[in-house]
Amino acid sequence: MLLIWPVVMIILFRKLRVERALIWSLLGAYLFLPPAPAGFDFPLLPPFTKDSIPNLLAFGICLTLFGWKELKFPKSKVSRILIALFVLGPVITVFNNGEPINFTNAENLPGLRLSDAIALSINQLSYLFSFLLAQRFMGTPEAHRDLLVALFIAGLAYSIPMLIEVRLSPQLNLWFYGYYQHSFGQSIRFGGYRPVVFMNHGLWVAFFSMTAVAATIALWRVELDQKRRALYLFLAGYLGVVLVFCKSTGALLFALFLAPLIMITNRWFQINLSFVLVLLVLAYPVLKSVDLIPTDTMVAQAEKISHERAGSLQFRFDNEDILFERANEKPLFGWGSWGRNQIHDPNNGEMLSVSDGRWIIVFGMFGWVGFIAEFGLLGLPLILLWARKSEQVNEYVSPFIGPLALILAINIVDLLLNATLTPITWIISGALLGYTERTKKKVSKKKLETKRWRPIL
Repeated sequence: MLLIWPVVMIILFRKLRVERALIWSLLGAYLFLPPAPAGFDFPLLPPFTKDSIPNLLAFGICLTLFGWKELKFPKSKVSRILIALFVLGPVITVFNNGEPINFTNAENLPGLRLSDAIALSINQLSYLFSFLLAQRFMGTPEAHRDLLVALFIAGLAYSIPMLIEVRLSPQLNLWFYGYYQHSFGQSIRFGGYRPVVFMNHGLWVAFFSMTAVAATIALWRVELDQKRRALYLFLAGYLGVVLVFCKSTGALLFALFLAPLIMITNRWFQINLSFVLVLLVLAYPVLKSVDLIPTDTMVAQAEKISHERAGSLQFRFDNEDILFERANEKPLFGWGSWGRNQIHDPNNGEMLSVSDGRWIIVFGMFGWVGFIAEFGLLGLPLILLWARKSEQVNEYVSPFIGPLALILAINIVDLLLNATLTPITWIISGALLGYTERTKKKVSKKKLETKRWRPIL
């Protein structure tokens, strides 16, 4: 499947507009290609998996079609600095971690070498391609609508294998690709199964399902045809039921938070709220260091829902605390790869910590520089949308930026607890950044209402 996907992508780029081909190439790969550890592991290079192969192929195809001049970097100086830190920061991390980590009765963890610097930078760059391509080609309201429609259609299509696994247990990856991608015990929840399909974990499936619900409600909000509005509302309800079957408390709470906001609030409120959420995430390490995160209160609230959920949340916070202490030993550029950021038994080298949240993984591996680069890039479009909203009062404003901003903000918040950084995250962030940087054009309300969209179903 990994070898076939380049052919699929070439066909998509030949048949569809570039923004649609880009969306379906990356989204389809994320949903249906085999998850890690499946991939190609060449010497001196990072493993090429479904997380990186589609991004590299998409960049190569767009480069062939449009040339270097059309693949423009973001105009913002801040975004360019963050991109440089994101790609080149790991090089300094490697040079700062040349010493091995020694164990008494086990093989030592070797120091990092120049080959690790090359591999880490290539890996960072491969993830960044989807962000850069979305920024270049998906900064228009039409592309934003295409993205929401794709999430809606993909959510409906994915609901079928999800419901199959709810009934039969997560087996599809085993049937199709011959292996189970995670601990089977973690797919058992509340007396039943939660789907995993072809993703890394059931939490990823639940979060994608929540995103599909939010996208459907966003399309319902802007649809003018009453029959389609009714259809969207019905299908949003159906996807909501599927989300309940995913048995993820966090994703369900996010959906209950997002749905009314998308339904009844205006885009400026949505952008303001997204801005506040991303600022809280960016400030999280500082708040953590001065003990201003109410972890005990959060665990107590989770206890009211389920003892099991409270225990899971407490486990995450406990590991976060010890990993944060470890990261603060090398706070600027971090410990690098090969598990050097983890806590190990000094005798036998056994790993004693578990890192769940993306923020603590990045902070431990690449320090403050890596955290600011990654989370800054993801959150920058939301900051720019908020900063420039006063300039757009008398201009045509995309009706889709509010819902997309909320979806992105919630995804960034979820990265505090889970590592749900996916191609969808980078695409939405890039698309919103492209919107903030596109040439300003005044478009009348009449043009918006008479715009003929392609049929959705």
